[in-house]
Amino acid sequence: MVAAIRIHGNGGPEVLKYEQIQIGNPGPGEVLIRHTAIGLNFIDTYYRSGLYPAPSGFPLILGNEAAGKVVDVGDGVEGLSVGDRVAYVGPLGAYSEQRIIEARHLVRVPDGVSDETVAAMMLKGMTAEYLLRRTYHVKAGDTLLVHAAAGGVGLLLGQWAKSLGATVIGTVGSDEKVELARTHGYHHVINYRRDDFVSAVSEITGGKKCDVVYDSVGKDTFEGSLNCLRSRGMLVSFGQSSGTIPPVNLGILSQKGSLYVTRPTVFAYIATRAELEESANALFGVVQAGAVKVAVHQRYPLNEAAIAHRDLEDRKTTGASVLIPS
Repeated sequence: MVAAIRIHGNGGPEVLKYEQIQIGNPGPGEVLIRHTAIGLNFIDTYYRSGLYPAPSGFPLILGNEAAGKVVDVGDGVEGLSVGDRVAYVGPLGAYSEQRIIEARHLVRVPDGVSDETVAAMMLKGMTAEYLLRRTYHVKAGDTLLVHAAAGGVGLLLGQWAKSLGATVIGTVGSDEKVELARTHGYHHVINYRRDDFVSAVSEITGGKKCDVVYDSVGKDTFEGSLNCLRSRGMLVSFGQSSGTIPPVNLGILSQKGSLYVTRPTVFAYIATRAELEESANALFGVVQAGAVKVAVHQRYPLNEAAIAHRDLEDRKTTGASVLIPS
């Protein structure tokens, strides 16, 4: 028996239950992992609340990413041995001390990168990778706007985009977060609670506006994000922490300058083994080179997952957070 956090129905953080479960042995193509650190992400709250439908029935174990060590391997698994350090972004089930997962989801963790760092950066880091390198190919001289700049993905986007030679503008909700974003690559940071970010972006850019806006906030920022784009600019909507974006008349995109809007997900960008390895290697490369630093700002015992969810939804967290199994 191992400990895990399960939900037996959708709801608030109180539905997260710390329970003992039986997991068995790995089958063909599968690996048994002992988790050492588990990533905490806003998408976890979407599955918990029911905003995103669960891919399977209840009870359900949340969590898409973690780091750990291989405990056992099933038949047909090649390239992995007991004791190997591994990490993954994969199907739900990470909120547990141990789990069985298909080997195809796993990547080896390079030396010099801690388990907490890896667990905190896999989903967020590969999200930053595809946003900057593939959804919109950021290059030197581009101007970006990133909402939630002090969040887990936001802090990675700021550093990585700066290393690519882009001018990076961020929005945050407090003066404390302004300073945090500035230390993570942002050239300009706007406190949206005090200043109108559309006007601020226009002033910062001399009226030229942005090539791309990365928006994980959703309902509260959608229209303003469109107004921050130059003609033929792109809005990348990759989250909705403030709520679902209401129906949109596509004609507004032509009125505002033939704009592009996309709603990507990380799993569509790591759908093949080759894409997964390319994304992970690009992420590990910028971290090992020192261009991107991943700071774990919050650590919660696994049995305090409900507290972690409340803090995340109340926007009390900054940067990355992890759950630590006992």
